[in-house]
Amino acid sequence: MSADWPIVRLGDYCLKVGSGATPRGGASVYLDEGEICLIRSQNIYNDGFKSNGLVYITEDSAEKLKNVVIEKNDVLLNITGDSVARVCLAKEEYLPARVNQHVSIIRPDPKEFDARYLRYLLTSPAMQKFLLTIAAVGATRNALTKNMIETLEVSKPPLVIQEAIAAHLETLDDKIELNRQANQTLENIAQAIFKSWFVDFDPTRAKIVAIQNGQDPEHAAMAAISGKTIEALNQLSSEQQKSLKSTAALFPDTLVDSELGKIPDGWDVKPLSYYLDVNHGYAFKGEYFSDKPTDNILLTPGNFKVGGGFKFDKLKYYDGPIPERYILDRNDLLVTMTDLSKQADTLGFPALVSEVGNFTFLHNQRLGKVVSKSEDLKKYFLYFLFKSHRYRGEIVGGATGTTVKHTAPKKILAFTHPFQGELEDVFDNFSCSIYSNIESNMNNNETLIQLRDTLLPKLLSGELDIDSEEPT
Repeated sequence: MSADWPIVRLGDYCLKVGSGATPRGGASVYLDEGEICLIRSQNIYNDGFKSNGLVYITEDSAEKLKNVVIEKNDVLLNITGDSVARVCLAKEEYLPARVNQHVSIIRPDPKEFDARYLRYLLTSPAMQKFLLTIAAVGATRNALTKNMIETLEVSKPPLVIQEAIAAHLETLDDKIELNRQANQTLENIAQAIFKSWFVDFDPTRAKIVAIQNGQDPEHAAMAAISGKTIEALNQLSSEQQKSLKSTAALFPDTLVDSELGKIPDGWDVKPLSYYLDVNHGYAFKGEYFSDKPTDNILLTPGNFKVGGGFKFDKLKYYDGPIPERYILDRNDLLVTMTDLSKQADTLGFPALVSEVGNFTFLHNQRLGKVVSKSEDLKKYFLYFLFKSHRYRGEIVGGATGTTVKHTAPKKILAFTHPFQGELEDVFDNFSCSIYSNIESNMNNNETLIQLRDTLLPKLLSGELDIDSEEPT
């Protein structure tokens, strides 16, 4: 039975409801770093605050926005555009901060509302549906007004129950966030090794320096590969030392000139077209898109993280005929061919189709599927190559379109890179073990998310006693 909690007008229990403004000069005055953040709609998601695209403003600009100073645990609500109704809490590590006109600050009276509870309430399916409905009424662009927010009717349990509900759900969210952080750390490790081996050529440079100093080049390369001191190498097992030696042997002790600058002697600069193809997907008909979950998921650029990687966001369900050749295999390597953002945030970036869940993933025309012509190159090596700085610069620099950015298979295939041969396989095998751990964490997160999303409406309605279900 649902609890008999009062329904109240949100504005009556808030210390502040208000949106900000764009500083004079707009994007031209944004800073890449600074002391004061300007939080915009692209930083706010229902699963938490995202720092991608975060900008900074000067003290002078911030002073002109002093009426929209953000405090820790303010509820931030997107109030215009396609991201309307997305909501999260302000995080202390990004303060001091202001918001622009597309974001509203909701600061509940802490004696009446737990901000965490209010955030969960606003992200609940029923409330999200209601907010999206009222935002679409009577306007050409989705918008939530200050009056709509203040007159919003919300459930108000006793504060102690709000705190218990928030703590219960937050426990699950904390576990989800820890898994995400672990995955980011694992990916950063692989990315750093890729850069060290295939961009900076650190083991070769270590050999050159060692020879100049009359030292052992093999041990210097082993130290560069492992990140350990030469003294610490002696503490490794014989098997570990053998593996490091075989990898170090793949790096020469000389750099030579090439069209890309200095590269290790014996490495070949070739275009990607020598090794692979990039195939467009299928234009699945919109009439078969489904609002209800199905087993068929049409992958889009919305399933790509900024910077590369797969995410279970913005799932597009499909319930129609499927050409067999456009059914994706798990772990297929994809790249985005189209991007709607002004900064082309995901254009050309890669993602590996996740092994999580019992879905059939479909390949649409906005994504390119990477197909090797031989076994010479491995997908994990390619994945990190497609995340590299020089590749990214060439793809974005050669993009077409204004509002919508496009790239093409021929532009991706024209990218050149120095290849060694065996070393790509060594890196691929190493990365495969890392991605096994990443997939395990993703699978665990999907289980936690399903549990949280099942408990959320039941806890918020009082249908489920807070003590009757413990987070797992």
